[in-house]
Amino acid sequence: QVQLVESGGGLVQAGGSLRLSCAASGRTFNNDAMGWFRQAPGKEREFVAAITWSGGITYYGDSVKGRFTISRDNAKNTVYLQMNSLKPEDTAVYYCVAGGRARKTSDYDYWGQGTQVTVSS
Repeated sequence: QVQLVESGGGLVQAGGSLRLSCAASGRTFNNDAMGWFRQAPGKEREFVAAITWSGGITYYGDSVKGRFTISRDNAKNTVYLQMNSLKPEDTAVYYCVAGGRARKTSDYDYWGQGTQVTVSS
């Protein structure tokens, strides 16, 4: 059974940093893209970041460019999201995704259960 398990969420003050991790099990994703989406209460799901299987190309949503960095460690079957200069509007449940090519659409095959990130002002 394939599982994506996120960790690292929590409560942080505006301007602070958090690092999310997503560990995959049940299969390897060394040949697949991985990424992150988020969803705030009452809002639509939003693309955050994606990274190609090699890690050579990354994509970011406009609202996080320059503040967030996605990376991966294929040896650990894990993807990371370093979030700096956090803003209250970054508050959301963050979901890890995997499968296929890197893209900004939400049609990834695999999704984690989500981790809450709350940024206080």
